[in-house]
Amino acid sequence: MIVEYSPIGVVRSPFSEKEGTPIQPSRADGARGTVEVFPEFAEGLSDLDGFSHIILLCHLHRSSGWRLKVVPFLDTEPRGIFATRAPCRPNPIGLSVVNLLAVDGNVLSIENVDLLDGTPVLDIKPFVGEFDARTEIRTGWLEAARLRRDRADDRFSG
Repeated sequence: MIVEYSPIGVVRSPFSEKEGTPIQPSRADGARGTVEVFPEFAEGLSDLDGFSHIILLCHLHRSSGWRLKVVPFLDTEPRGIFATRAPCRPNPIGLSVVNLLAVDGNVLSIENVDLLDGTPVLDIKPFVGEFDARTEIRTGWLEAARLRRDRADDRFSG
């Protein structure tokens, strides 16, 4: 089975290199960017401006190769790729929950962006706390690393 997707837009961010790009929106310290939605999809943005956060599903276009075991950021032990958010995945799809600041035509102004400039956007969904937020969660191996506030490192720069 072959699955194919085409981007609906592109991320514009201050991050042009993997090194120094935040590992998650919560580590992006207010970094601002935009999502330029291609004109043929602009009508689909109607009513999005009432949401404070959006979920961006993206193709991690600068990820090269994949591994089933990685030493993830915030840890020193090898972990299964599906127990991490490492970019070197069999299908390099990224998920990023960012603040939506404004909708101006086909351009979304966003904050806490953790994506490289030029990242292709596959889909946009509104973040709905009632559906998306959970109160009782377990975070596996991350429990021990939870207090680290590092922004990024170079372990997936290859």
